[in-house]
Amino acid sequence: MELIVFVGVQGSGKSTFYARRFIDTHIRLNLDMLKTRNRESILFEACLAAKQPTVIDNTNPTPADRARYILPAKAQRFRAVGYYFQSTVEECKRRNALRSEGRAIPLPGLLGTHTRLVPPRREEGFDELHVVRIAEDGQFLVEPWSARNGSTFRPRSR
Repeated sequence: MELIVFVGVQGSGKSTFYARRFIDTHIRLNLDMLKTRNRESILFEACLAAKQPTVIDNTNPTPADRARYILPAKAQRFRAVGYYFQSTVEECKRRNALRSEGRAIPLPGLLGTHTRLVPPRREEGFDELHVVRIAEDGQFLVEPWSARNGSTFRPRSR
């Protein structure tokens, strides 16, 4: 039983990473698709009850945003794994511009998320943390959090 929580600005590669790594093993919950917290909550509770591995594919910029998933999952004995998507604002803006019509995030929303972004910490309840970057060739580079100066990490500059 595993809960995966993505943390990162819009356009940092979260949904693509899900499609490449977890589509065959984990249910994806995403507010862009579900549209309301109520719908998300209903499905999240169903995943916990069914003991279904789940990925939370939202920006989750603050500890409070992440706690809404981690605390109930830990109460149901799920392992909590975090993936922090490290990207500059410029990288996110470039990828966001490539999204299909109607899916691009308005620039103020992207910048607002970047401003609120607090890197995750083990103390939030994570059993495991990873840092994800996108290489020049489009491949995802995943490193354990410990390779990044212990449990603290600074977002890349704008």
